[in-house]
Amino acid sequence: MAIEGKVWRYGDNIDTDVIIPARYLNTFDPKELASHCMVDIDETFAQNVQEGDIMVGGRNFGCGSSREHAPIAIKASGVPVVVAASFARIFYRNGINVGLPLLEIGDDVEKIHAGDRLRIDLSTGKIEDLTTGDVFQAPPLPGFIQDIAKAGGLVNYVKEKKQK
Repeated sequence: MAIEGKVWRYGDNIDTDVIIPARYLNTFDPKELASHCMVDIDETFAQNVQEGDIMVGGRNFGCGSSREHAPIAIKASGVPVVVAASFARIFYRNGINVGLPLLEIGDDVEKIHAGDRLRIDLSTGKIEDLTTGDVFQAPPLPGFIQDIAKAGGLVNYVKEKKQK
């Protein structure tokens, strides 16, 4: 599955309280959460992100609380994948649970800048920066995780499996 989009770039230690501040957690509506995504760090994100845009972060992306609201807000913003140097483990698991693919590329993330256009092949982990020509390799997502993402999350994946 190939994805192409513009980069929204963030730094190290972006925690779940920055991704979706606690004051907006009075709803479980994904679109409402998306309307406040990244507001404390980037007031322009929620209003300007386009379907298919790609979020790129530094080290320890998604640290902090274990709330699933954070990857839900990102996904509901239209972001189909997040690339980072590394992810907090609970955020990584929550991303899988909600069907948001996450790719780790270590220090290579420093070569990707806001506004670049990326093409990502989730099946192989290949990331092409169409702006600079750089190519990066993330470990490809295991097949079952790709299936969870295609199903829209773990709950949908289990429902689909149960129906078969």
